[in-house]
Amino acid sequence: MLARWLPATINTRPAEWSRAAIGMALGTLLTVWLCAQVFGLEVAMHLLGPLGASAVLLFAVSSGALAQPWSIVGSYLCASVVALLVVRVLGRTLGSACLAAGLAVILMCWLRCLHPPSGGLAMTLVLADPATIALGWQEVGPVMLGAGTLLLSALAYNNLTRTRYPKGPSEAPLMVPLRPQEVDAKITAVDLEQALAQMEQFFDVTPSELEELIHIAEDHARRRSIGQVLASRV
Repeated sequence: MLARWLPATINTRPAEWSRAAIGMALGTLLTVWLCAQVFGLEVAMHLLGPLGASAVLLFAVSSGALAQPWSIVGSYLCASVVALLVVRVLGRTLGSACLAAGLAVILMCWLRCLHPPSGGLAMTLVLADPATIALGWQEVGPVMLGAGTLLLSALAYNNLTRTRYPKGPSEAPLMVPLRPQEVDAKITAVDLEQALAQMEQFFDVTPSELEELIHIAEDHARRRSIGQVLASRV
């Protein structure tokens, strides 16, 4: 029971930690600086929390589905629009901030652009500072400028440091037929952990979760094969 609370081992080297940390620091600094130049320092600093959280995903876990370009652009747009609509109807209260975050999550799931920091962004925009409130509907401007700048920073930095971003569609592996004497080895969590360590990148999934996913996929593939064989005999 207690072992479940222990953190999983990190399958990356300190060099990757440093790469991600430097990228996050530079990307966030550039984003906030540019927003400050256009909309003022007070507005830019008000967005620092969500932008910093997004930077962790874009630079440290860039292979994850939550860190892809559409996730950040679409989610920031959803959060800002939902927050401003809720403010217009219910005002700026703690309850309306929580409601805006919940509605933003529903919209993000529907549009397939789930991005956790955008939940905090929705609350931030509802409970905004006076300078941000004065912008009215133009609050969308600094939000999207921040999202775009941070995304471009991640695109440039990750690829310059030999980390492919965004994540492209995975290529189908070549199917090599097994010889009769070959053993059909099952993939285990240990094998997956070693593979993740060899790739030396952050992935927002644990080896045990991958192992369970593979086993479920194997069951579905086995059932499909049996169904095709039965269908061919009818």
